[in-house]
Amino acid sequence: MAQTYFDVVVRYQVKPEETETVLRLLGEMAAATRAEEANLSYEYFQSVEDPTQIVILERYTDAAGFAAHREYEHVRSIGAAQIIPRLARRTIQTFEATADA
Repeated sequence: MAQTYFDVVVRYQVKPEETETVLRLLGEMAAATRAEEANLSYEYFQSVEDPTQIVILERYTDAAGFAAHREYEHVRSIGAAQIIPRLARRTIQTFEATADA
């Protein structure tokens, strides 16, 4: 039986002087997000070619789980208040994925 998931791909272009701070904050964000009921995974990767580029891969049980994620305090206090101001650019893409159970 196939299981459907809701995947999120976030791309950050970090202001060069803010890269280390953003990586530290992402560690806090990852730990808090992984504790959410609907979160199945939260991983982030720094580009080898351009260290100011970061990709975040998130998986939730469904779109409602991602919507709930956006309402958590850590998203406001870490993501919106501390990470986003340190970015030059951010893109978010969402996907429905199906995997065999």
